[in-house]
Amino acid sequence: MLFLQTAYVAGALLVASASASSCCNRLEKRLGSSVSFPKDVDYNATMSGYWSIQESSLQPACVLQPRTARDVSKALKIISKHGNCHFAIKGHGHAPAAGFANVDGGVTIDMTSMSSVSLHEGQSIARVEAGAKWLDVYQHLDGSGVQVAGGRNGNVGVGGLLVGGGISHFTTKHGWACDAVVNYEVVLANGSLVNANKRCNRDLFLALKGGGNNFGVVTRYDLATFPLGDISTTSISYDISQRGKVFQAFTDLLDSSRYDPLASLVTSLLYRSTSKAWTLASSAVYTKPVSEPAVFANLSAVPHESLVRNITSLATFADESDTPPLNWLFATVTLKPSAQYMQDMFDMLNNTVSSFNPEGGVTWSVALEPLVAAMLKSPKDANVLGLETAQDGFIVLISALWPNSAVNAEVEAAARSVTSAWETGADAKGLLQGFQYLNYAAPSQEPLRSYGKDNFEFLASVSQKYDHAQVLQKRVGGFKLSS
Repeated sequence: MLFLQTAYVAGALLVASASASSCCNRLEKRLGSSVSFPKDVDYNATMSGYWSIQESSLQPACVLQPRTARDVSKALKIISKHGNCHFAIKGHGHAPAAGFANVDGGVTIDMTSMSSVSLHEGQSIARVEAGAKWLDVYQHLDGSGVQVAGGRNGNVGVGGLLVGGGISHFTTKHGWACDAVVNYEVVLANGSLVNANKRCNRDLFLALKGGGNNFGVVTRYDLATFPLGDISTTSISYDISQRGKVFQAFTDLLDSSRYDPLASLVTSLLYRSTSKAWTLASSAVYTKPVSEPAVFANLSAVPHESLVRNITSLATFADESDTPPLNWLFATVTLKPSAQYMQDMFDMLNNTVSSFNPEGGVTWSVALEPLVAAMLKSPKDANVLGLETAQDGFIVLISALWPNSAVNAEVEAAARSVTSAWETGADAKGLLQGFQYLNYAAPSQEPLRSYGKDNFEFLASVSQKYDHAQVLQKRVGGFKLSS
């Protein structure tokens, strides 16, 4: 029986490999030099463009670097006809998990070859191709007097952020980044090139606002702009012994009735297993050039090791260094306010990581981000995130970064243990919220189901309508509706 099972698996892999090879050959005939193969310069450039080792370790049969939406359309018409040809959609990246933006033995569509940015309709709309990164957008708009809501790190991909909802510096005033999309240019699984907006394909338009990569390949996002000049930034570092005071100051902000909508905040913990050292910091942004925003006064008042304030442009602030290639892990949880439970979470994490130092070391990062105001109060038809009944609170992103791929399973197990303990403890205290932010979720989590039964069923129905053969459910990685 084992022999038969092994033979079946080997046969299936051969069929898939043959199908991918045939698909790649047809793509090359149709799209020429836009298609590259292992050992080609363009292929290797795409593979080196991942900051996640889990992603870059996969080897597609070929890479397509489309130059236009029509190229994507031609490609999907070919791919969809090859039943065993799996594919992936790569931008500048957001999720690090293997298979979310690359594929073993299939076709990787590298959208970074499509990255133009332009202003239209009296500067009220920015048209952004899906392969751009946010720094491209901010630099193009810098000096125009307008900006858009996008990634806080300029190296994050436009597409990766927007299809998962998108937290920005402007979320508590303008809503989720996806709320600002007024039109999607998207290629459906069968190769049809369509637009989705409030007047045309309205159900698809709504589904794309948080529904992930389940409906097509978005080739362009048309984003509503808003006036913006310089912004104020405040970076504060504390000794870890001050965490109780920092957690209390952070918690005191989590009230939509009093929260300043111009404020953006990330309070973060960092632990390096090699040095067994904790650091604690707050990165506070105020979206007007106010040197000492009152909203952050309590965070600034906590005894600190350093405090740096600047007035700068969004483009300058978002211009961060490239992330070095490492193994990465994301997981998330959403909670109601509690300074005491934040301390409990720290203790749970510390108890796990203090005795865990795999070969090569691991860095743990915990980001705490307010969930308030416009993030909760978006109109019901603004997105599919299902936050209408959620309460003020905060979103947690736990990340792990490590160089040694041999210890992947150990790190992943430790992260699952911590996240599970956080959820169990919060649930027992009535502090757990159901929402899981897709862009921070682990592959084992179910962010799409966290949007609620009605929204999940809506997303599934839109998937069936626009992708009858369910190509994107069966042959593309990421968070799926059919699982």
